[in-house]
Amino acid sequence: MSDRVPLSVLDLAPVPAGVDAGEALRNSMELAQHAERLGYTRHWVAEHHNFPGIASSSPAVLIAHLAMATSTIRVGAGGVMLPNHASLTIAEQFGMLEALHPGRVDLGLGRAPGTDQVTAAALRRGPTQAEDGFPKQLGELLSYFDGSHPRITAVPAQGHRPALWMLGSSDYSAAVAGHLGVPFSFAHHFASGNTAAALAAYRDAFRPSQWLEQPYAMIGVPVVCADTTEHAEFLVGPSALSFTRLRQGRPIQLVTPEEVADYEWSPMEQELLKSWRGPQVIGDPTSVRGQLDDLVERFQVQELMITTMTHSHDDRMKSYELVANAWQSADVFADA
Repeated sequence: MSDRVPLSVLDLAPVPAGVDAGEALRNSMELAQHAERLGYTRHWVAEHHNFPGIASSSPAVLIAHLAMATSTIRVGAGGVMLPNHASLTIAEQFGMLEALHPGRVDLGLGRAPGTDQVTAAALRRGPTQAEDGFPKQLGELLSYFDGSHPRITAVPAQGHRPALWMLGSSDYSAAVAGHLGVPFSFAHHFASGNTAAALAAYRDAFRPSQWLEQPYAMIGVPVVCADTTEHAEFLVGPSALSFTRLRQGRPIQLVTPEEVADYEWSPMEQELLKSWRGPQVIGDPTSVRGQLDDLVERFQVQELMITTMTHSHDDRMKSYELVANAWQSADVFADA
């Protein structure tokens, strides 16, 4: 038995410049099959809206296709932004996925909108489902799965509860996860300054449940791996530019690394890049493995979820392959 923690995939179904959304979604299916062959534990897709470079706006629909295209890897949402939806709808969707693919479906829940406020209002048809109503909505969702709702029988959700995860970038979500006794996935990939505090809050609040006896924590890690560190730094350029444009309120599709190589960064963008760089794991296989080992040691997590954003789908596929091979060298993936 290896003492290495499992690795998993976080997929945003990126739509790089020159690619349409249909091709991006087919790329996600190919990546899930690739990840399954390589031994990754789970493949999650994340709900985002009104981003020109992200196609994963409907996790349940995409997960259904990913589950059909694979046979052993766990598939799920990392996550569904619960305030954007009626709890009954999510219960029915993910209950159906679990009924069709028993034992393979994860439902990761977040309370942020996953978009800007205008788009959030359009999704919610007004301000009725605010983030401060999350605990009530979460309780309602759970009642559909366990059959305790006083008036509604949610079919096929009742009796087909997927594995429930809480997602978050704050102590609040961590405490909720601990209180419920469910696994917690922290967004280290964009909130690395709060990783240690949130994980501590989760472990302090944890209460054993029928689903989990001990805390189980996972962090998202942005990784680009290539044959050489120099080439990995070249490939990560489009992600860096995309980040700065997003922070400026001008989201874009991933451009080519060649375009970024000739780009002149403004002083403000250079400052933004300092925060972007913090959680990045970039390098050749040996370097990446060492950096991932350091994260596991520093945060004492039970799993790592890798997210890789490159302009080329082939480069993304190769990065995941290089990481898997490096992680398994001299040993194998740990059991999930």
